[in-house]
Amino acid sequence: MEQRRRRRGWRGRLHTTLDLIRANPTGRVALKIFIGILGAIVVTVGIALIPLPGPGWLLVIAGLGVWAVEFHWARRLLAFTRRHVNSWTRWVKMRSLGVRFVLGAVGLAFVSVVVWLSLKYSFGIDVLAEALHYLATH
Repeated sequence: MEQRRRRRGWRGRLHTTLDLIRANPTGRVALKIFIGILGAIVVTVGIALIPLPGPGWLLVIAGLGVWAVEFHWARRLLAFTRRHVNSWTRWVKMRSLGVRFVLGAVGLAFVSVVVWLSLKYSFGIDVLAEALHYLATH
């Protein structure tokens, strides 16, 4: 018989609750459906927010974490994502301050262009043209 360590805290209660739900065949199916729908909602909202300023990618990864509760493919994809984010972070930390500054500036420029294009083509607001007009008239 499998011996389990006693789980503590909110994670332990969550695992115990999920195990109880999975023990019932109907509960197992209902849990898969619930987790699938909840993860899909979080991922969809995250994808919609990617071009806008805000936590788009963070929500996509959070939705993947929700799916990872029930789906093996999501656990593998989440582990892959964590590995690559951690290796990128380690690589950046080993670079000089100047290189990190350039990487940050490139990232900021990329986000700025995405926000500008999103505002221009989604809402019809050309921030760049408005700023240039303001500078020319004042």
